[in-house]
Amino acid sequence: MKYMENNIEMRLDPRLIVPNAKSVISLLYNYFPLRVQPPETKYKISKYAYGDDYHQVIKKKLKLFIDFIHLKNPGLTIRAFVDSAPVLERTWAVKGGLGWIGKNTNLITKKGSYFFICELITDVELEYDTPFTQDYCGNCSRCLDACPTHAITEPHSLDVSRCISYLTIEMHGDFPVEIKGKYQNWIAGCDVCQDVCPWNRFSTPHNEPFFTISDNITNMKPANWENIDEQTFNSIFKNSAIKRTKFQGLSRNIHFLIV
Repeated sequence: MKYMENNIEMRLDPRLIVPNAKSVISLLYNYFPLRVQPPETKYKISKYAYGDDYHQVIKKKLKLFIDFIHLKNPGLTIRAFVDSAPVLERTWAVKGGLGWIGKNTNLITKKGSYFFICELITDVELEYDTPFTQDYCGNCSRCLDACPTHAITEPHSLDVSRCISYLTIEMHGDFPVEIKGKYQNWIAGCDVCQDVCPWNRFSTPHNEPFFTISDNITNMKPANWENIDEQTFNSIFKNSAIKRTKFQGLSRNIHFLIV
């Protein structure tokens, strides 16, 4: 992803984002759902997009957290980040002792990997946690074996140009012809490498109402997806992270599967 090459200095040095920064506080927020899309909907979206846009939901909670911190420490500088700035989220999460980077390149914890990562960066020096140094993937290769497009080329290495999540959300233009027929009906994101991960058997459902899958999604039938118009798209996904792909992008994704 070309944008990852931008602001590399800021990614490596949080002091360029928050002047005089001394500490990064990494937090995880569970999004593992109790209820998933029924099989009859056919076309699949990633679990992270079942409900409202996680950027907005988590940012509001962090704002309340920061307000509370300021009551106790009114003079400090602290900023919140939710997948919205050049911050090395997984790296800081590992340094904070929250988990390890799995072979699928996701952060994995002993309670699974269905977590959003967010950060508070502050100019206060804190008592730091011990970095996570163990890799509990062991000899497991389920994510590599299951990836529909073989985007995980080797352990801890992802070819983003073949990743369904990237292709359906971030990429503009036409899909690579060599992956035709390998999409497994994913139209927005992909969960395969997480679904097959043994650590996700320890996942527990979230209790965030804003992340609950909407009936508008579970009630969609294949014909509804295949004939979706912009008005319906805006109605179903008005508060969703799927807005990032836009109506044209989602239509392209569906069209690629049925033509």
